[in-house]
Amino acid sequence: MTFVSTRIITADINRLVDFYEQITGFPAARYTEDFAEFRTPVATLAIGSTRTLQLFGGDSVASPAKNRSVIIEFRVDDVDVDYERLAVYLGAALVQKPTTMPWGNRSLLFRDPDGNLVNFFTPATPEAIARAK
Repeated sequence: MTFVSTRIITADINRLVDFYEQITGFPAARYTEDFAEFRTPVATLAIGSTRTLQLFGGDSVASPAKNRSVIIEFRVDDVDVDYERLAVYLGAALVQKPTTMPWGNRSLLFRDPDGNLVNFFTPATPEAIARAK
């Protein structure tokens, strides 16, 4: 088995896709007005509109902007550089400035427009760097 994708369901797909394009610095593949993807060498972040829920059984399958248990994580080359690049853009969405965590990652935490937590992190200690290889 291979974990390949996480999908966010949103009521405003353009706003969310634009946000992820801004923070990641690369364009989404927009396949339809209801579905887009950000493909990386390791995994894909997919974004689907609430209209796609009909394909999975109806509106009761998922609710947009209700996540309180998942953090979407991106490993970046230098979290401090990304913080400097994004600080003004993130504004009130910032949850935590870059901080070195007990497990050795340097972490920047913020929320996307739907309230989902997003973590940019860089392995910082020798142990964390070794785990990332």
